[in-house]
Amino acid sequence: MIKSIPPHGGKLIDRLAVGAEREALLQIARSLPAVTVGDRALSDIEMIATGGLSPLEGFMGREDFETVCEHMHLATGEAWTIPIVLPVSEEEADRVKIGGDLRLDGPDGTAHAVLHVTDKFRHNKRQHAIKVYKTEDQAHPGVAAVHESGDVLLSGPIRVMNLPAHADFVTYRLTPAQSRKAFVDKGWRRVVGFQTRNPIHRAHEYIIKCALEITDGLFLHPLMGATKSDDIPGDVRMRCYEVLIDGYFPRDRVMIGINPAAMRYAGPREAIFHALIRQNCGCTHFIVGRDHAGVGNYYGTYDAQLIFDEFEAGEILIEPLMFEHSFFCRKTGGMATSKTTNSSRDDRIFLSGTAVREMLTAGQYPPAEFTRPEIAQTLIEAMRVRDTGPTGAI
Repeated sequence: MIKSIPPHGGKLIDRLAVGAEREALLQIARSLPAVTVGDRALSDIEMIATGGLSPLEGFMGREDFETVCEHMHLATGEAWTIPIVLPVSEEEADRVKIGGDLRLDGPDGTAHAVLHVTDKFRHNKRQHAIKVYKTEDQAHPGVAAVHESGDVLLSGPIRVMNLPAHADFVTYRLTPAQSRKAFVDKGWRRVVGFQTRNPIHRAHEYIIKCALEITDGLFLHPLMGATKSDDIPGDVRMRCYEVLIDGYFPRDRVMIGINPAAMRYAGPREAIFHALIRQNCGCTHFIVGRDHAGVGNYYGTYDAQLIFDEFEAGEILIEPLMFEHSFFCRKTGGMATSKTTNSSRDDRIFLSGTAVREMLTAGQYPPAEFTRPEIAQTLIEAMRVRDTGPTGAI
């Protein structure tokens, strides 16, 4: 019998109401005060409901917010690095009292969840930004999101009646319970998770295959929640993953899932957050590469790896696999890192994301040493549709 890695905190949380409980909750929710929440909160609601954010059962209260910001732990002692909070306006906060219930609606009016309000308190945005994102610069997308959010935080457990609707890539939308079962069914004891919000290029492919050499299977788990406006759209990225897996990986050793979490761009802290989500999904190992979850120049190249040393043994059960910046090495004729080749800088082919985007926009294929030609073709076609419309008319 294959034994799965325990979820973070020891129990996989399930806050999704079903059957008679769901029907009763929907009836009750009709008469409750309501607030409309945005994409990030909807992602958090889905992640809490299905156990992706175990051990959280709802939105953080004052004590958890403080201890996570200051000490990277929940008040109950578990390692945790990102505040999961529900910011609202003062007017919205006034609609409900502590001890009361509040309905959380999506932008389309769907009633998604009922929040039992256990606290409401001022959102210390400066503390949130400095501690989590290491900067107050509002050019940072995570900091900007904090400052654009409400001034009051509501906290408490949630019960979810309706998950956000997803019409795309339905077969890949696995809950943590479903991915755990799939790993057991496949006989995988050692499963490596890979986080991505971008199409996979040759450097990614290299470190993934290195990780596959020491594990039973790969859980390719792209983030499909809210991202920056200039990130590659989710549907395009998913087509790239399918092309890559079908063409260059053993199909029985790779599984694609979708992570519905919102991207925070919190660098080191988000690396821990992403690792814990994959532990909840059943992964035993997690790839941490160069500048994981970074943006701009806010974090050091390997800060996302060094942060794991700040936690005691046993606090984080999933094992990080640390990789250096990989590149195509002309001298050895293959992918490498500074650990595996003595080549000079001139023999190493690196391309920045900006340079690649410029080439793709111009309809030019990046070098084969950087990306597979099928991936480049998929991206070029997507950019052509974006720039001219589906009919080709400008």
